[in-house]
Amino acid sequence: MTQPFLTQLAYPRCGHGATPEEPVGCRGRRVIGDYTGCLAHLDDADRATYMASLTAGSDLVHQGTTFTPELLAELLAAVRDTTTRRPRARHAWFTGATFSGTCHFGRATFELANFEEATFNGVVQLGEATLNGSAGFKRATFNSDAEFIGTRFNAGAQFNEATFNGDAEFIAAHFTKPALFGAATFNKDAEFGGATFAGSVFFSDATFARDALFSKATFAERAQFDNVTFTGDAQFWGATFTGSARYSEATFTRDAMFDLATFTDDALFDGVAFNGDAQFDRATFSGNVEFSGATFAGDAQFNEVVVASSGVLFREATFHKGVQLTRAEFTKVSHLGPLVCGAQVTLDGAAFQQPVTVEIAAAELSCVRTRWASTAVLHLRHTELDLRNAVLEFPVTIAAHANRFPSTRTGGDLSETVLSDQTSSVRLASLAGVDAAHLTLQDIDLSRCQLFGTVHLDQLKVDGWCTFATSPPGLRWSRRRTLAEESDWRVRAANRPERARGWTVPTDKAPKLEPAAVAVLYRQLRKSLEDGKNEPDAADFYYGECEMRRHDVTRPKGERWLLRGYWAISGYGLRATRALVWLGAAMGITVAALMVWGLPNDDPKQEATGTVPTGGGAVTFEIDKADPQNPTGDKVTGKRFEKALNVTLNSVVFRSSGQDLTTAGTYIEMGSRIAEPVFLGLAVLAVRNRIKR
Repeated sequence: MTQPFLTQLAYPRCGHGATPEEPVGCRGRRVIGDYTGCLAHLDDADRATYMASLTAGSDLVHQGTTFTPELLAELLAAVRDTTTRRPRARHAWFTGATFSGTCHFGRATFELANFEEATFNGVVQLGEATLNGSAGFKRATFNSDAEFIGTRFNAGAQFNEATFNGDAEFIAAHFTKPALFGAATFNKDAEFGGATFAGSVFFSDATFARDALFSKATFAERAQFDNVTFTGDAQFWGATFTGSARYSEATFTRDAMFDLATFTDDALFDGVAFNGDAQFDRATFSGNVEFSGATFAGDAQFNEVVVASSGVLFREATFHKGVQLTRAEFTKVSHLGPLVCGAQVTLDGAAFQQPVTVEIAAAELSCVRTRWASTAVLHLRHTELDLRNAVLEFPVTIAAHANRFPSTRTGGDLSETVLSDQTSSVRLASLAGVDAAHLTLQDIDLSRCQLFGTVHLDQLKVDGWCTFATSPPGLRWSRRRTLAEESDWRVRAANRPERARGWTVPTDKAPKLEPAAVAVLYRQLRKSLEDGKNEPDAADFYYGECEMRRHDVTRPKGERWLLRGYWAISGYGLRATRALVWLGAAMGITVAALMVWGLPNDDPKQEATGTVPTGGGAVTFEIDKADPQNPTGDKVTGKRFEKALNVTLNSVVFRSSGQDLTTAGTYIEMGSRIAEPVFLGLAVLAVRNRIKR
């Protein structure tokens, strides 16, 4: 048979049915040979002659021809291989052809098949067909289902700009060389489950109006889905990407499922919009993975994901809802974020094997049982962090980031509009079960942090401006920093609601602790601050420790009464005002007592008595002083007040005034010289504890 001119744009047309109004007529190509019409318009004798001339391996050149199912079946029967019982043609050239009804190619084999701009009005069935040469379906239109189930494309397959108005079924299809689906439109389901792409595959700018099913597909080389629009569900679960996978600027309108997917090379999701849920559970990323600028409007699940790359994960990504990275394993990730999440970021059970910097602005961050096998720095904003049972093998620093994270994509700052809380405070919810020996906190809100169960709490490093809860305002409570555990105990222990007014009501999950346990927490945290040379703030925790010891019913009553007195007199040596008030009261009582009982009416005079010898010689005198007499008459005079004040002031500094006193006054002075210096000393001690460096 004559070799077709495959590169020839113009071909001899059939022209059947031409009229003055339509001078061109039929646009089908004349059958090669001495025929005057296309295959559809040959008379029975010519068609029979042409069919008889065909054998297995012949060329089929029928551009623009209109095929009915019967005509196509007759043509394929003419090239059927008698051994395999399958149609086999060398070149199948159907450019611009129109196929009506069901087109069944009966597992045909084509060395080269060209269906560019062809129109298939019925179901197209190429199931288990073999296309050894280039298969061209560029700008082809499939108005009904297109079935390429098990089809082998042994050379390039071109479906660029093709339109699939029915289901497109490429289940278990095999593409040996590059497959081109650029700008293709799939108006119904597109099924590529189990398909194998041994060469590169390009779906850039394609549109999937309904579900796109690539479950367990294999992409041996580059898979490019840039700017693709997935209107329905996109299923890539169990897919294997040996080459790079690119989804830059793609849009997933509904759920995107990549569960159990394997990415051996780079996986690029830059600028992707996930408007539904994004599921990457148990996916494996061995190459670089990028979600830079990606937007997740629904839930994002990366549970048990394995990231073995050393790149940056979730750079400038935005999550409107939660993102779950439960039991994820990051073996080489050096940077996580910066990312913004309007709900909770879950890193429960995740493992970081290499030094990592984490930058997250989120409503909540859960790091329960997270394992840090190397150094880590967490820069956080807005979030409430739960660090229960986390494992810190190396130093980990958690710091509040004052300013919004910078954006390298826009040149400004990363938007935080998805967060309702626009304050930059970072709140720590719990350290229970954490070995705090390697933990450093900087500018963290610890007002509701549960510290019970923390190991080596005394080695916790508290830097910057870390804030704690404070006691309720008012005269009843001394103003100081407190722990959440004390607040919880006071609410539970209150006999009347008004006694717990101002203290925060505990949550259902808060442990029910006794004062002895809370005292231990205060003591350990006090030591931590003292080791950090923060003596003034450590004083508040000493106050809290003493408070809990005073309320601890397991301690001896004598010790508790001693603490009660220590608290009443000077606030455990930390309230200078209280000690000074007691000092002033003691001095006032001393002055009054001396005026009433201690000072005599008059200072006793010295008297000299003796004998004078008549014959001269020495003179002997005895000098004596009368005992002071108890006062009578008017005892409240200015002179007596001045004397009493002089005695009292000397007693404060543990000195004797030398004033003559009555017997009662002597005892009053003795008591004053013992008590008042103690009050003064406690006041000085309290001042020192507040200003000690």
